[in-house]
Amino acid sequence: MTGLTGTDPEPEAGSGSRPPLRVALIGYGLAGSVFHAPLIAATDGLVLDTIVTSNPERREQALAEFPDVRFAGSPDELWADAARIDLVVVATPNKTHVALAKAALGAGLPVVVDKPVAGTATEARELDALARERGLLLSVFQNRRWDNDFRTLHKLLAHGDLGDVYRFESRFERWRPHPKGGWRESGDPAEIGGLLYDLGSHVVDQALTLFGPAASVYAESDVRRAGAEADDDTFIAITHESGVRSHLYVSATTAQLGPRFRVLGSTAGYVKYGLDPQEAALREGRRPAKGGAWGEESPELWGRLGAGESPLSGGGEPVRTLPGDYPAYYAAVAATLRGDGPSPVTALEAAATLDVLEAARRSADEGVTVPLGAEPPARADTRIPTKSPTIEETTT
Repeated sequence: MTGLTGTDPEPEAGSGSRPPLRVALIGYGLAGSVFHAPLIAATDGLVLDTIVTSNPERREQALAEFPDVRFAGSPDELWADAARIDLVVVATPNKTHVALAKAALGAGLPVVVDKPVAGTATEARELDALARERGLLLSVFQNRRWDNDFRTLHKLLAHGDLGDVYRFESRFERWRPHPKGGWRESGDPAEIGGLLYDLGSHVVDQALTLFGPAASVYAESDVRRAGAEADDDTFIAITHESGVRSHLYVSATTAQLGPRFRVLGSTAGYVKYGLDPQEAALREGRRPAKGGAWGEESPELWGRLGAGESPLSGGGEPVRTLPGDYPAYYAAVAATLRGDGPSPVTALEAAATLDVLEAARRSADEGVTVPLGAEPPARADTRIPTKSPTIEETTT
């Protein structure tokens, strides 16, 4: 392939005797290097074939961990020899997601896109229609469906251990009093930055996955820190069609962290503190080992299930936290590509999350509760050009 550097990796054993599926990863910043590349490499049936980045330092970083990987300097180099690739993963700045997903689908390639898949629900549904028209996989990377606490809560709900759930409280809070800058904290709407579309994408997706479609949305969103441009302290209230109320908090300004989950039901409540350990492990360079332990947490961090007593004073029964399992996402993607299972996260599910995020922005701007129905909430257009972005735009 013109412009590609590196050598072809030796064939590995995939599922059964089938050759592994070759994956091209566009972007090797935080998302690409910390999340996608290690998880792809840990997945049976997948091989990290190509990384698209022109940054010399990032190439050196990638080669240290993946010595057989090839490189492309731009997405166009990838499309020029698409036949050698089985899956494209888009791990680039938010504003480039739609254009790169369209280009990948146009080249006949299945694609995984980091969240948020787009800036608007309309764009997400258009991408879904294009993927369906071409008969290709389009999945959205919502890794926090495989967080340890989310998996544990999902099991408790499935067993009916809380009775009828009335309220779901979810917090993704941090204490970062000084902005880091960069596109994630940019106030330019075209960048699709701010916590609403970053951590908000996760907490809303989790709420919809657990309790179903949203009937209405209310939100409060603020820019608290000196020098900050985008929202850094946001609250979202969802009334679900099921009657459950979700209260979701995302913040970089929380000096004292609240519980990650507090779920109240007719017979019991579940309270869980602390974040899933997988992101910290990946950032520290630890990697999932095939067949080895991963995503475990110590018993003192387990949540508690009970009624009428404070978990902080030892009330309720400790509930063993299931291991976090980010590798399960790419295992499901591989199975889908082999025809052995459904997509782990669909673009239509991502569009439903974007419906809520758009409604939340409108609610916060106008001070109103926004009903959700057949017509998605209006929002200022943040569409981006459909041309393939330059490598400078795609690096993270």
